[in-house]
Amino acid sequence: MELSPQEFLDSASKRITLLGMSGVGKTRLAFILRSQDWFHFSGDYRIGTHYLDEAILDNIKMQAMQVPFLRDLLQSDSIYICNNITVDHLKPVSSFMGKLGNPDQGGLDLQEFKRRQHLHRDAEIAAMNDVPKFMHKAQEIYGYKHFLNDAGGSACELDDPEVLKKLAKNTLILYIQATKQDEEKLIERAEKAPKPLFYREAFLDKQLERYMADNNLKYVALINPDEFSRWIFPRLFHARIPRYENIAKEYGYTITTDELAQVKTEQDFVTLVAEAIARK
Repeated sequence: MELSPQEFLDSASKRITLLGMSGVGKTRLAFILRSQDWFHFSGDYRIGTHYLDEAILDNIKMQAMQVPFLRDLLQSDSIYICNNITVDHLKPVSSFMGKLGNPDQGGLDLQEFKRRQHLHRDAEIAAMNDVPKFMHKAQEIYGYKHFLNDAGGSACELDDPEVLKKLAKNTLILYIQATKQDEEKLIERAEKAPKPLFYREAFLDKQLERYMADNNLKYVALINPDEFSRWIFPRLFHARIPRYENIAKEYGYTITTDELAQVKTEQDFVTLVAEAIARK
């Protein structure tokens, strides 16, 4: 969506897609805007509650069936399991994604890991394709004037030009660029608490081959899941940066995390977006 700064400021209905690594401030911004007539569409929430809901529950049930006490209750329909996913609590999604490596350390074998990665990619594409539909719902059903699409950190990895074209047609794409200091903080956070992540298959294959060679490992089952996650995160971070930048260059606009940190109100944000449009 191409607008002049004044056209954006004058628009009665502002529609924005946020792109950037997890941890750059998208959720904080959404919290500010939710109380100011903005509908918050979370791509990760849509993935977890709709497109991966059944797969997530099946994974939880599979784990529960390993416990005799719970197995008997499940088989007799005495209990049921459901997700309690919220916009601010998406752990069931990450637990389904899992980590690659030694099953005795909670890891997944390569085939199962890739299967879940493919499911997540398909779900994320579907969630982003849902944006126009939810824009309509937000306005016509719920009465919101403005729309914020909080895309997941892996949205730059989908390799689906049609998704980007659809988002650019219907929303103003805004890339939140991490500063060097933010980069260090995000990498440090990933080292302390490694989390499951989405990887493009070509990227994963290349990095996995290198990791196993460097560590003289013959089998994926010998990988320590947390150690691999710590090792690969900085490489993933730096691989995503040019992808985000290319999307912003072709389809959208860029602000920095330092600029976003100064946003305290809706008006601060609207002014910042207008400035980003003006300097492109």
